Amino acid sequence: MRIGLLSDTHGWLDPALRGHFATCDEVWHAGDIGGLHVTDELRSWFPDKPLRAVFGNIDDATTRGAFPEHVRLTVGGVRVWMTHIGGRPPRYDRGVMNELRTSPPDLFICGHSHICLVQFDPALNCLYMNPGAAGRHGWHQMRTALRFTLDGRPKDLEVVELGRRAAVPGDRTGDR
Repeated sequence: MRIGLLSDTHGWLDPALRGHFATCDEVWHAGDIGGLHVTDELRSWFPDKPLRAVFGNIDDATTRGAFPEHVRLTVGGVRVWMTHIGGRPPRYDRGVMNELRTSPPDLFICGHSHICLVQFDPALNCLYMNPGAAGRHGWHQMRTALRFTLDGRPKDLEVVELGRRAAVPGDRTGDR
C-alpha cells in the first residue's frame, strides 16, 4: 500500500502534488487543511483513492465536522495513529502522551510543526512521521510531503520537496 502524506496546506494545494501522488494508493492529510475546497480538490484528482484526513487547529467548524481529530487504523499490517498536534520524540504533546504509552501504534503521524521529520522512537518502538508543511503559510522554508509504502512495516520512504515557500508564483508570504 503506497501512501501520499501531506499536512499544513492552510487552504492552498500545490498542483505538483497531483503528479507526486499519482502512484499512491491512498492520500492522507495530517491536519490544518484550511477548508474543504482542499480535500474536494484532492478527491477530484484521485476519485478512486481513499482520502484520510484529520482536522488541525486552524480548521473551521465545517472542516472539523467533516474529519475527526484522530484516525487510528491498520494498513498493510501496520497500526497507524494520525493526529494533527502530536509533538515529536521524545517531547510528545501532553494530549497524546498517555495514549502513546498505553497503546503505541507502529506508526505515529502528525503535522503542526511545519518541520519534516521521520524518526524511530525506541522508547515506544514506534516510527514517527511529520510530512512538514505543503502549504504557503508558516515559518517553514521548504514545502514538503512524504511518500511511503506500508507492507508489514513502513518502507521506501521518499521526501517530496515542492519548492521554497517564497518561490510560489504570485505569493508573497515568504517575504514576511
